[in-house]
Amino acid sequence: MRIAQIAPPVERVPPEGYGGTERVVSFLTEALVDLGHEVTLFASGDSITRARLRPVCPQSLRKTADCRDYLPYVLLEIDAALRSESEFDLLHFHTEFLHFPFFRTHPDRSVTTLHLRLDTPDLRTLFLGFPEMPVVAISEAQRRSIPHARWMGTVHHGLPETLYSLGSGNGGYLVFIGRISAEKRPDLAIEIARRAGREILIAAKMDPRHDADYMDIVRPLLSLPHVHYLGEVNERQKQALIGEAVAMLFPINWPEPFGLSAIEALACGTPVIAFPYGAIPEIIEPGVTGFVVQNVEEAVQAIPRAAQLSRKEIRLAFEKRFTAERMARDYLAIYHRLLQ
Repeated sequence: MRIAQIAPPVERVPPEGYGGTERVVSFLTEALVDLGHEVTLFASGDSITRARLRPVCPQSLRKTADCRDYLPYVLLEIDAALRSESEFDLLHFHTEFLHFPFFRTHPDRSVTTLHLRLDTPDLRTLFLGFPEMPVVAISEAQRRSIPHARWMGTVHHGLPETLYSLGSGNGGYLVFIGRISAEKRPDLAIEIARRAGREILIAAKMDPRHDADYMDIVRPLLSLPHVHYLGEVNERQKQALIGEAVAMLFPINWPEPFGLSAIEALACGTPVIAFPYGAIPEIIEPGVTGFVVQNVEEAVQAIPRAAQLSRKEIRLAFEKRFTAERMARDYLAIYHRLLQ
């Protein structure tokens, strides 16, 4: 099958540091290549892929010093995909919904994975206006926000099976991975670690353009004796960081559409202790791969229980449910259904 994958040009594919959507697009693209398909990736020019690369800009927009507005580049990318549409059997968009007006006259030539939260009245109105556009959810929780959309299915994210390996968990510390934001609540992770008498390693993106007030609250916490702030980390660093942790803390405060770092932990055999929002109940099997808790106190109590879970069983759960090959095959089933 001839497939186009259209990624946001904001980050490189895959990103050098933080970047959920671009990482998923990379994993999917490479898995489709492995399965023998002819794949073209629309992305920034510094992207790395075994597919054919169609760049919309020389390097990721986040690394382009004089780039103040991402929208013109996204529109140029959508236009490039539209002009080369005849080269592909199907175009798979990861740029949310900006391309909808251009493809509504022949919607079954495209499909869109929605990576963001959908629980706003404005988005419900948008999908009432584009009922013919086929879309894919990344969790059932995300999908429930807009039941009237033309859902083609739910596809949980996946990671390459060899990207991470089973860790020992002997580091004695807790870990938090994500971004510094009020949605992710690293302040609660720091408090959980303090009450548990554990050190916590925080690998997180800090972007002053977002949540500036919240960052003012968190910055002093990053200097506490039991806290070690590492900034953004790459894949190689994540293996040791996650694999040696007793548990990953995921104390989110928003309807998380998926939670990629949670399955990174499972790939390392590291249990996850998470709050019950968004997709978390779909990812974590309580008492097997971690615990879903209601508050800080329950999280503290769950740490010694998490330390007793079988890391081999956690890794096996990952291999059964969250590999990139499984993700690619799920998408291929949707592609075939659309084309038929």
